Amino acid sequence: MRILKLTEETRNNILENLLKRSPNSYGEFEGRVNDIITQVRERRDAAIFEYTKRFDGADINAGNILVTEEEIAEAYEQVDPKLLDVIRKALVNIRDYHAKQRQFSWFDSEESGIILGQKVTPLDTVGVYVPGGKAVYPSSVLMNVIPAKVAGVRRIVMTTPPGADGKVYPSTLVAAKEAGVDAIYKVGGAQAIAALAFGTESVPKVDKIVGPGNIYVALAKKAVFGYVSIDSIAGPSEILVLADETANPRFVAADLLSQAEHDEMASAILITTSQKLAEQVSVEVDKFVAELSRKEIITKSLENYGYILVADTMEDAIAAANEIASEHLEIVTENAFEVMTKIRNAGAIFIGEYSSEPLGDYFAGPNHVLPTNGTAKFFSPLGVDDFIKKSSIISYSREALEPVYKDIVQFAECEKLTAHANSIRVRFEK
Repeated sequence: MRILKLTEETRNNILENLLKRSPNSYGEFEGRVNDIITQVRERRDAAIFEYTKRFDGADINAGNILVTEEEIAEAYEQVDPKLLDVIRKALVNIRDYHAKQRQFSWFDSEESGIILGQKVTPLDTVGVYVPGGKAVYPSSVLMNVIPAKVAGVRRIVMTTPPGADGKVYPSTLVAAKEAGVDAIYKVGGAQAIAALAFGTESVPKVDKIVGPGNIYVALAKKAVFGYVSIDSIAGPSEILVLADETANPRFVAADLLSQAEHDEMASAILITTSQKLAEQVSVEVDKFVAELSRKEIITKSLENYGYILVADTMEDAIAAANEIASEHLEIVTENAFEVMTKIRNAGAIFIGEYSSEPLGDYFAGPNHVLPTNGTAKFFSPLGVDDFIKKSSIISYSREALEPVYKDIVQFAECEKLTAHANSIRVRFEK
């Protein structure tokens, strides 16, 4: 990996390079995505069946688009019982963590006759998109479905691209069943997002779409936002490790590569105060790359978006980490919890040398659907809040309104909204 001195110039150059990976930078794909969405809106099932044949090679129709209970039972027979046991353990951890995020309706009343409050209501129907293609993602099923279940969403439907044989990965089906998905449809890509947003004869319209995907899925979610809600427009994976001379270089190298293997646009950055550690990590990275299965992807990722930055002070390192606002941030320093208190921008923070990023991806409990491309400055991980909506409650008696009604009238007349003023004044006509 390239080793650079951390300066204002290198930091700004890296930030500019990282932002090139944003879905907002892929305008050349938007025309194709919009065409797919238009076709699905107009031709509905016919369009999604045609696109599934073209892109996935599968013959899907109204009779087989919905995954059957028989297919799910077959999937259970094909999944290793040890993997099923792990899925169930992870599910418990994820559910217990998200249960602590639940919010409840509240009301405050005063003797004067004022009642104010907030009513919390789960969303009615949510669509979960699960990728297929290069890898299998049962963990994404758990992370997107379980918070919705904890929130109390009435109906959860899932879409995922089938293989050419018309089947869905067994581990994906098993994870969906364990998590409590109500229906699974064999459709992927932008056409799946359009189907969930507008509905077809087979796929129901939903209120919100969540889940990761490729650039076509990301741009489709962006295009349908407003017709439905979405979780976020996710970019490529990212990891940033903050380390000092106490860090184990082999551990750090392994953790950087855990994200670089996702795709060629993934970002892996080490910021350290130790030149020696920087050099050791670079050597360990080369050793690992030579033996890992996704060598070509990792190499391209590191060439494009891999950096080792050497900072003069930990304060400089922390400032750079806050500016980059990485999806995953590992802190491997002598005083890791103290450093954590100074972090303002990160999707998920992993503290200590035994808290490596895959722990969060699969098992610990916090959600692995995280803000990317610097959006951790203003976005949060997926959670229960994403599957509820809130209504304000306002109730005034006549006795409570009378002392303040002239104030409200004055405010309305200041804005020249006389009907607003009249709506209050009429209640106190003699």
